[in-house]
Amino acid sequence: MARTMRVPYLVSGTNEYGCSNLGRGSATVALRLARKLLREGYMDVRVCTPRGRVLQSDELDELKPPQETDAMAKGQQRGNRETKKPKKDKTKIIAAAPSRKDAAWQPDFGPAKKK
Repeated sequence: MARTMRVPYLVSGTNEYGCSNLGRGSATVALRLARKLLREGYMDVRVCTPRGRVLQSDELDELKPPQETDAMAKGQQRGNRETKKPKKDKTKIIAAAPSRKDAAWQPDFGPAKKK
């Protein structure tokens, strides 16, 4: 059984052979497809928006995305938070490792034996 897929923009047009209904994911792609259908001679070209508004072929300019401003892209924006200080590097101590203390003095267990 085929899984249904929701497409935000539906572009439809009618030509001499029948009707075409094509779904597109973004406004720019839907607008490009609608203009292509108009160039190919389709009549009654419409674009249905995600909010249910149906745009006729003479209203397609309303679908254009707004012009970009001088704002930086989201990845280039700088936050207003102060940067954190780096943490101190801690040396890791492994309990199973032998001690690295100086072995200067060791107790003398000489030849003294108990009888």
